[in-house]
Amino acid sequence: MTFQYKHTIRACFTGYIVQAIVNNFAPLLFITFQEQYHIPLSQITILITFNFILQLIIDFLSAFFIDKIGYRTAAVMAHILAAAGLILLPILPEIFADSFIGLLIAVMIYAIGGGLLEVIISPIVEACPSESKEKTMSLLHSFYCWGAVGVVLLSTLFFFVFGTQNWKFLAVFWAMIPLANTFLFLKVPIAPLIADGENGLSIKELFKTKLFWLFMLLIICSGACEQAVSQWASTFAERGLGVSKSIGDLAGPALFSILMGSSRLIYGKFGEKINLNKMMLGSGCLCVLSYLIISLSSSPVLGFIGVAMCGFSVGILWPGTFSKASASIRGGGTAMFALLALGGDLGCSGGPTFVGMIASACGDDLKKGILAAIIFPLLLILILFATRSTKKELP
Repeated sequence: MTFQYKHTIRACFTGYIVQAIVNNFAPLLFITFQEQYHIPLSQITILITFNFILQLIIDFLSAFFIDKIGYRTAAVMAHILAAAGLILLPILPEIFADSFIGLLIAVMIYAIGGGLLEVIISPIVEACPSESKEKTMSLLHSFYCWGAVGVVLLSTLFFFVFGTQNWKFLAVFWAMIPLANTFLFLKVPIAPLIADGENGLSIKELFKTKLFWLFMLLIICSGACEQAVSQWASTFAERGLGVSKSIGDLAGPALFSILMGSSRLIYGKFGEKINLNKMMLGSGCLCVLSYLIISLSSSPVLGFIGVAMCGFSVGILWPGTFSKASASIRGGGTAMFALLALGGDLGCSGGPTFVGMIASACGDDLKKGILAAIIFPLLLILILFATRSTKKELP
């Protein structure tokens, strides 16, 4: 079989599903970990924080070593680490006297893989010959959403049929996806991100580029807009629909991800008829409206509708920023994609943290926290106006 660039793009789509598995499977088992291994909530929190911090570190370090080892090697390594971490997740806690240490090591292994995937998948797709890179990039990022929904729904179905006590078999099942994709990345063609005879911008050169800092602010705001609400999606689903917490945990995050993925899919299918900058501006305005509905409405149902609306509004922001940065900064290369991934992750952590801090200061009033976070979509709109007429910058 002769592999073509369409197979490369499909492998990248699967790569984002792998990242969704890495980020969303273990949190479904936190209560199980507490009960089975007698791990306190404080240590469960460490697992979450450790996974996030490690991926941030990989985002930053990737700017220095990805070009040296090559994208194929990095992609294969990322998938092997993701698979290994998932397979070791049920094994290491049984080996170590302290089960928490075993879980921590497994999380460390797949977190490194997840961090690498976040950095390399977008530039690999960007380098592939394509009639519309913006459409392909948006479609690519939608697969993270579908992966997240799939992990939650299929895992929940497995637990319902076979019981949560058999979660170890499910971990091995999910590991088969990165293993299979590893072999695909060994075969598919990978185009160079920087043309022969050209050099990508160094981190120092990027830092001197004013337009780069605008895109860094844009990706930070994009991540903050998304996570400031999505972290509370379960709560609004539970209150808005009056359902049980278990169903609320599914309905809120699942619907948010479905609508976020839908907006990316729409642009991925009809992007040639849609102006990217106008869609991002419209999405930013819709995001502002959703924040207002969530925070000012006295109706729980309207609050839940606002959460769903927010999911749709933020979908194009992250992939759109990547596409705009790639088109505007010539020679950005690996360093630019790695730093943008770092900025996005900082926004994803900073958004919900900001909401929590404001809510706590206002007597645990979550609505006031989200109202204060409206600064993120407003700032995003201002930055989009500043970048809408940019042309390619020479290195």
